[in-house]
Amino acid sequence: MCVRSGVFNHKEEKMEGENYILANLGEEVLDKLAKMLDNVTCGWRQLAHVVCEDPKFRCSEKDVTNCSLQVLRVTGSPGRCFLDLLVDRSCSLHFLLQCLKKIDHQQAIQLLTMTVTGQIQVTVQPKSQWAPLGDRLMLTCRASGPPGLCYQWFKGKDEILEATARTPDLIVHVLGPENQGSYICRVNHGDNCVFSQWAQVRLVQPSSSASPGCSSRMLSGSSSGVRIIYQPQSQAASEGDALLLECTAIANPPAQYQWHHNSIVMPQNNGRLLKIPCVTTAHRGQYRCKVYNLYHEVWSDPAIVSIGPSSITGPSWVEVDGSLESEEMHSPVINAEVHSQMTNSIPLSKRFYATDKVALLIGNMNYRYHSHLCAPMADVHKLSNILRQMDFKVVSLLDLNWHEMHSAVTEFLLLLGKGVYGLLYFAGHGYENYGNSFMVPIDAPASYTSEHCFCVQNILTRMQEKETGLNVFLLDMCRKRNPNDDIVVQPSLLKVTANIVFGYATCLDAEAYEVKREDVSNGVFISFLKQRVREDEKVTVMLDRVAEDMGGFEITRERQALELRSNLSERRSLTDRIQTSDCAAAHSARNLQWAVAHVLPKSLFIQFDCGVKVQLGFAAEFSNIMVIYTRILDKPREISSCSAQLADFPEDVDIDLKKSNQESLLDAGSLLLIKEQLTSPELPSLYTRICSLQRLKKELTFAVCLRYIYANMEEEVEEREVVTVGKPLVSKLNLHQKRQNSDSSTLSMESCTISEISFSEEFAPSSSN
Repeated sequence: MCVRSGVFNHKEEKMEGENYILANLGEEVLDKLAKMLDNVTCGWRQLAHVVCEDPKFRCSEKDVTNCSLQVLRVTGSPGRCFLDLLVDRSCSLHFLLQCLKKIDHQQAIQLLTMTVTGQIQVTVQPKSQWAPLGDRLMLTCRASGPPGLCYQWFKGKDEILEATARTPDLIVHVLGPENQGSYICRVNHGDNCVFSQWAQVRLVQPSSSASPGCSSRMLSGSSSGVRIIYQPQSQAASEGDALLLECTAIANPPAQYQWHHNSIVMPQNNGRLLKIPCVTTAHRGQYRCKVYNLYHEVWSDPAIVSIGPSSITGPSWVEVDGSLESEEMHSPVINAEVHSQMTNSIPLSKRFYATDKVALLIGNMNYRYHSHLCAPMADVHKLSNILRQMDFKVVSLLDLNWHEMHSAVTEFLLLLGKGVYGLLYFAGHGYENYGNSFMVPIDAPASYTSEHCFCVQNILTRMQEKETGLNVFLLDMCRKRNPNDDIVVQPSLLKVTANIVFGYATCLDAEAYEVKREDVSNGVFISFLKQRVREDEKVTVMLDRVAEDMGGFEITRERQALELRSNLSERRSLTDRIQTSDCAAAHSARNLQWAVAHVLPKSLFIQFDCGVKVQLGFAAEFSNIMVIYTRILDKPREISSCSAQLADFPEDVDIDLKKSNQESLLDAGSLLLIKEQLTSPELPSLYTRICSLQRLKKELTFAVCLRYIYANMEEEVEEREVVTVGKPLVSKLNLHQKRQNSDSSTLSMESCTISEISFSEEFAPSSSN
């Protein structure tokens, strides 16, 4: 046995610490240290301030922001992220100890001092494994602690004298029956030592296709070296769900894993389990795992993951296409074969990627002091569904006042980052003055001016600060001048980023129109855009085709024409794939941040004293509109009839009492969702539509009123149960609160009153007046 005699004195400890870099500490010690630094009063931020005094370790604002965003991840740690920065820059333990002493973090100082002066921790345990007879065996043990650790291997109680004392690996070149058994490693430093866990080595015949207890259908891979005993399984998930894929293998030496998504390596996922805490449509596709060791490599079977909208328990919900279907409005959608040919015809060197794709869709309809509009609801819903299919993280909101629009844009900007594709769509009243476009909130006064509205150009300036890869504004509103406002606004200067695209639903000094139908209305712009937006073409080319389609529409010819403004210099498309390899941490944080605004309550089951069981289900129509259904699941025989209705909602939310607790979604005011036919007609449902969830200040609480009649009795009995379902959907973002930041004044500017022109009862200026 090789040991190092004696202990460190103070001088020796300092010398060791100067040459001892953080990377030698091991994962377990770094994780412990990170937990100590994840606090506000004396943590990583205070440490970063001291560390940055040395130019070698100075952190940029981007580095600090990236560390801060780790709190949005389920297992994220800002302290560990900051330590990783120091590890990458070869920070010495001595320097870190000096910085910790400056901020007086005694707990962290004690941990590192014990590590240097003799504490040993096993960070990589030897793994039990099956190995073929005659093959090669390698067991590995790794430990953190002071320099000069010695490793000593035992089989049972017998020391393996051939194992080199300073080598953490035990290698047996030709396995025989005598090598089967239990192995353990002792790690020594001076008078201190620790033991690893036991590792069991079992032998199988070279011709054996399976280890005991493993079914043959679960085995694949090479017949020697690496065998996959559990394949990743295809599965379906909903947006916001957690995804777990598993690939397990036996190998000698032990197997290593690397996951791939759609043939693209996932650098952060190199374990047996692939865990994604919050999935979006960007995570759908094919997953495979490469399993390998020093000598062999095999691939798992592909697992197909499909991602759908947020799920609810109970009847399934599908979209109603409330768009125009006339021949005049029709434009063919590109088919899959042509799409594939177009994609494959683009050289790989010229294809572009987004680090993520985020969209904010606002539809203002019910104005307080101006004419109401019809199309924004159907247009926002339709575009939202299409963009989700194209892997956009979509926030769709209806009827926002000034503060809510300001907060929504602020939250939207938080989702942006370097290389992200940002898309903002607005349908509602608007105008254009002196080259600047303005969106009008629903609470704008009758004679509104710039201070009551939002300047699109100023929002764009703030988007550019995020170093986005593509900025697309689709403005479905009128562009007449505002006669009430003669102020010439000077917005912030735009940077020359060559990534801006404006799609105006109509040209300058003109109006945009909507086609009215019995149930829902559609804007002319979206009716044509929806046919083209999925095309794998440069954004400007796609919009040019939309303009040509609109030019052939007789009703609006010479009245409404799409106008395109752009300085986009690259062939970027809304269909570009998302590539997260360079910013996986930011992408994961963005997923969680977006998911906060899209959490639906889980289905509830209420058991009343009378024996009736009621189910509550939830569905999202928009990010701020939710539908609740109640359904009687079970009732005693002595009760002849019963119904469960909702009541006592808070004043914050908007509910039409005349349309609540209706037997159909259409009667409840939901024109865009329908329920498939129930297989059990004796289980009807009642529907209630809740709007303006962005104004909810507290958790959503309401009463479930059960009214029932016993057989042979005429009097109706009522039971009430109060239910709290948290803050659903966008209410978690508290958009009703005033955002305190220096940019709040730059978002608003000017707006205008627009005269309404009607060409027929079915045709009128649309969500752009």
